Amino acid sequence: MNVGRLARGRRVLAGFWGATVVQVAAVAFDVKILKQASKATLMPLLWQWSRTQDAPPLLQAALLASAAGDLLLETDAQLAGMAAFAAAHACYLAVFLANPAQRSWRVLAAYAALWAALIAVLSPGLGGQRVPVAVYALLLTATAVASRWHSSRSGVGGALFLVSDALIAVRMSGRDFPGRGALTMSTYAVGQYLLTSGVTKSDR
Repeated sequence: MNVGRLARGRRVLAGFWGATVVQVAAVAFDVKILKQASKATLMPLLWQWSRTQDAPPLLQAALLASAAGDLLLETDAQLAGMAAFAAAHACYLAVFLANPAQRSWRVLAAYAALWAALIAVLSPGLGGQRVPVAVYALLLTATAVASRWHSSRSGVGGALFLVSDALIAVRMSGRDFPGRGALTMSTYAVGQYLLTSGVTKSDR
């Protein structure tokens, strides 16, 4: 990687973390304009950084699908946003399962139990969205498992992404709590970064 590209990558990554700080603060203090503006820049910035790191095309596609999901969720298009993120997870799965370092069936069993527990607890409050949420959660859990099989770094990212979306499901089920929004976005941003950096050339 040449010096110019490396410097550009660092600038873009700094922009991503700056946007993350603004997003979390805006959510915490409910500043609507800043919430929308900063959220719209998160995944595009991470996608730009991934390009400077020679990330696989499917990984880049996952970030673009995530960007679409963010925009759709901001317009309250819940099912469409969920579909966009489902596409992102399908891309992540293809990336991580193509080169797993070690398949651990204990990891699979632990995440399967977690998925079952979450669905059992949250389903009563989800109403008509119970089935799509359960299916999406299964795909999200599969990403967490596959990312952990790939590397510990990407595995932490997959776990944080799972936590982030579980917090959204908590709100959808009518069990919101103070600080949930800021926690959702912080785990989401860090999780996406770790999923991405776990497969880039710079990390390897």
